[in-house]
Amino acid sequence: MTEKIFESFASSCIEAEKSIVVSPATTAILSRRALELAVKWLYSFDNDLVMPYQDNLSSLIHNNCFCEIIDNKLFKPIKYIISLGNVAVHTNSNIKREDVVLSLHNLHMFVSWIDYCYSDSFTAKEFDENLLLDGEEKRTRPEELQDLYEKLSSKDKKIEEIRKENESLRKKLTAKRKENKNDYSFNVDEITEYETRKKYIDIELKLAGWESDKNIVEEEKVDGMPNNTGIGFVDYVLYGKNGKPLALVEAKRTSKDPKIGQQQAKLYADCLEKKYGQRPVIFFTNGFEIYIWDDFNNYSERRIYGFRTQDELQLMVTEETVKNH
Repeated sequence: MTEKIFESFASSCIEAEKSIVVSPATTAILSRRALELAVKWLYSFDNDLVMPYQDNLSSLIHNNCFCEIIDNKLFKPIKYIISLGNVAVHTNSNIKREDVVLSLHNLHMFVSWIDYCYSDSFTAKEFDENLLLDGEEKRTRPEELQDLYEKLSSKDKKIEEIRKENESLRKKLTAKRKENKNDYSFNVDEITEYETRKKYIDIELKLAGWESDKNIVEEEKVDGMPNNTGIGFVDYVLYGKNGKPLALVEAKRTSKDPKIGQQQAKLYADCLEKKYGQRPVIFFTNGFEIYIWDDFNNYSERRIYGFRTQDELQLMVTEETVKNH
């Protein structure tokens, strides 16, 4: 068995890496594309993976059988690749080189895991950022990236078609993966805690239309905290068009339950309300799980799957003000 079995996604991984000379946004979308092909390869060549009702990338990675097979430490890096690709296609947000370097790093981890599980000999090397080419920090229009993605996807073979063509190889590869996982020693790269958490939160904020140079202030200083100095620093404050705070985001370590930050966030909200005369909605997150808490109306916190937009938060805050006056 040779590396030829990985041809369907290997070339796309190389193209994603090379595209960094074009623009970070192009790399973001091509990394997402390479991930999609790698995930579809798994479904094509592993008998334990059963197709979900839909074959889009989100359905494929959230399928229970997929989650059971992959290393659980890989799920969050996979989600980052997808989210950054979505930012590139669906928003006008600026994507930086450092954002896509993490995406390429995550993609490298995932395909290395595939190599570890399904090849006769594990040959993947460590990710080396220094090998990446230099490119321009320029913007690429989302319309161009959407067009590129659709053109590439139109050429894909259906997974069921590939499965029928490779029944014997599929049995062999499934057995190989089980054999390799019985003596499992694959290590998912540990990326700096603070940097990882911040990048994941930044991406989710961008998906909701928030921009750090327009309507977000990070590490905002507030007075009136119940500590020795009376000073605190809010991780993120999200502002409305009138310059008043609509929400704050309290971030905790990715290894921690995000609810640990709930009481701290409430104290920050108290300080912001006193300063601006408007109580912000509270978000707390560990970078992967996001909770919203509208304590102004005594609602309980609840988990959500993305930050609210500026217009959505403005509506919430306006309704609160009208209801309580």
